Amino acid sequence: MPLSRDLFLGFVRMHILYHAGEEPVYGVWLIEELARHGYALSPGTLYPMLHSLEDEGMLRRERRVVKGKVRKYYTLTEDGRIALDEGRKRAVELLREISPGSLRVADEAWDKA
Repeated sequence: MPLSRDLFLGFVRMHILYHAGEEPVYGVWLIEELARHGYALSPGTLYPMLHSLEDEGMLRRERRVVKGKVRKYYTLTEDGRIALDEGRKRAVELLREISPGSLRVADEAWDKA
């Protein structure tokens, strides 16, 4: 059975927050990066999600001119960092519960969070 859309989008949102906290990101780069993790996203799904995360105060948008075109870069805000940290804690807790054999992996992830 395929992953439900809501669950799928929740994972994608966490990936976006993570990457935007590492460095400024833009739409096409995110689509390519998420594809490496097995997520096939269209611009029609990603861009509304980016706008929503910005409206919620989790991302900040900056316009930059790249090769003569305006590109929108997104970075994590303090509220986004708080949400990401809480999401990490909950993900590790969930992994411990649903995959007891992965406790070592969960503990390592917890230590990094």
